[in-house]
Amino acid sequence: MAGILIVAEQLDGALREVSQELVGAAVSIKDQVGGPVQVLVIGADPDALASGVNLEGVDEILTIQTPSDHFDPLIYEEAIVTAGVQSKPSVVLIGHTSSGMAYGAAVGARLGSGFASDVFILGHDGDELIATRSAYGNKVEMEMGFSGKGVVVLTLRGATFEPPEGAGSAGTMAVDLDVTSIVGASTHVEYQEAPPSDIDITKADFILSVGRGIQDKDNLPRFEALADKVGATFGCSRPIVDSGWLPKPHQVGQSGKVASNCQLYFALGISGAVQHLFGMKHVDTIIAVNTDPEAPIFNVATYGTTVDLFELTDALERHFN
Repeated sequence: MAGILIVAEQLDGALREVSQELVGAAVSIKDQVGGPVQVLVIGADPDALASGVNLEGVDEILTIQTPSDHFDPLIYEEAIVTAGVQSKPSVVLIGHTSSGMAYGAAVGARLGSGFASDVFILGHDGDELIATRSAYGNKVEMEMGFSGKGVVVLTLRGATFEPPEGAGSAGTMAVDLDVTSIVGASTHVEYQEAPPSDIDITKADFILSVGRGIQDKDNLPRFEALADKVGATFGCSRPIVDSGWLPKPHQVGQSGKVASNCQLYFALGISGAVQHLFGMKHVDTIIAVNTDPEAPIFNVATYGTTVDLFELTDALERHFN
């Protein structure tokens, strides 16, 4: 049987936006893949979450009930494999999130599938599915085919695919799974809510980020005000967060957030460690300011300067005032 199986993602009983984005990705290739689009919802009350993924283009919603809403990769792995064996899709779509990365590759191995992670473009070459992802440290875009594979498992980059706008009329079907028989499943102790934040680095199209070059925490308000003046989201490198100067949601990089939707990235006083480059080197236009001409950030920058960042900031403030 052909078709697409989407794994909805929820956090503590609330559906995450990437779930609807996966539906949009599935709908974009539905005609080429053939077969139904199914969404798998896993949780303590999956029926309550089903309406959030009942979007235009969805043919059926599969539900698996678990003892709680708290994430366990072993439970998700077993649930997806169980649903996959039952529905026999040719494509399985998972969010490229901390949760999706915890079980995606294992699902691919269990199903004997083709596999690609952090995919941001889906297409076809004739009858073959083509997935595009970054390679060689985000220096190139690599198109991957999966010849000879009856099923392909993909994790898709968030904030990349547009969700369908219309509501769907999919029916719901429960899938039986005895989660008590899963060896190694964890016991939930406590859920700690992340500190509230009014920014989303993954959705920002213009980011002004600062690094250790700003020298002192007392200088932060100045650069935050500059970001506000130029209409940018205020970001930072990991040392700023590790020093306690800014909360985690501002961090761009491998252990922070990927600037998935960014078109213009302004890096002030950032050296360009590999971990930071992971989150922003794919951006179309990067402007780097660092007094060290050997700073790695210049290897990925579209434009760069070694002028003093405080002098440049003075000039920008005069211009935008």
